[in-house]
Amino acid sequence: MSAPPLYPLQYEGLVRGALAEDLGRAGDVTSDAIAAPGERGSGLVVARGPLRVAGLGVGLSAFCQLSDEVEIEVLLGDGDDAQPGVPLARVTGPARVLLAAERTALNLIGHLSGVATATRDVVRRLEGLPTRVVCTRKTTPGLRALEKHAVRVGGGSSHRYGLDDAVLVKDNHRVLAGGVEEAVSRVRRSVGHLMKIEVEVDTLEQLEAALRCGVDAVLLDNMTHGDLRRAVARVAGRAVTEASGGITPETCRAVAETGVDLVSLGWLTHSAPAADVAFDLELRV
Repeated sequence: MSAPPLYPLQYEGLVRGALAEDLGRAGDVTSDAIAAPGERGSGLVVARGPLRVAGLGVGLSAFCQLSDEVEIEVLLGDGDDAQPGVPLARVTGPARVLLAAERTALNLIGHLSGVATATRDVVRRLEGLPTRVVCTRKTTPGLRALEKHAVRVGGGSSHRYGLDDAVLVKDNHRVLAGGVEEAVSRVRRSVGHLMKIEVEVDTLEQLEAALRCGVDAVLLDNMTHGDLRRAVARVAGRAVTEASGGITPETCRAVAETGVDLVSLGWLTHSAPAADVAFDLELRV
């Protein structure tokens, strides 16, 4: 699945911080003791289990940040599927650098590939249905750009990126404003004409209020499958319908079959298991 590439600006600082966290004050004392100064090596980043590749360039940048003598040969790219034993990239450079950056690189590639693989598998569960899979803001602090990239690589889309790119009137907003209509009215007086407005509703009565306001989308939160069907029928194409709340890979198809346009799964970014990847040092060069 193609996705816009990440710019180095989006991840270089994060990778630098992860390396600093691991290297601490004294560096890699084990590798520095075992590898001679100037000794070079070459190794493969390898899939240990089936996965969809994501964040490969992010992870590999860990090696490059420690030395400008590192050479990278990318064998698979983000969006490619790999089976166990398949190499994703070859890394050549100072042996101390390869060993020092290994864990940071694998942590990033494994986590992001895990998100992409989970998304791919959920998308496949909805095969034959028009419903799209979207992720939420339930992301790891500091990793949102990377995790949402991984979701796109897996075939999914994003709900909203942050608090600033779309309006979502939630239950606490309704409480503060005194109701759906007043909340939407206040929003319209504040935001620009290009800003989309979505309202979260828990009941069909709240849905009717949102529809009277002419909102762009409705978030159908924690509704039963029966209420989801009734909600889709009442909306009748007047707004985008999004089902949310505790949806898992096992339940997503039944939710999608109610006719909603989107199913949103926070699970994709907060609970997807990491993919199993390894770095195998092959030889000294």
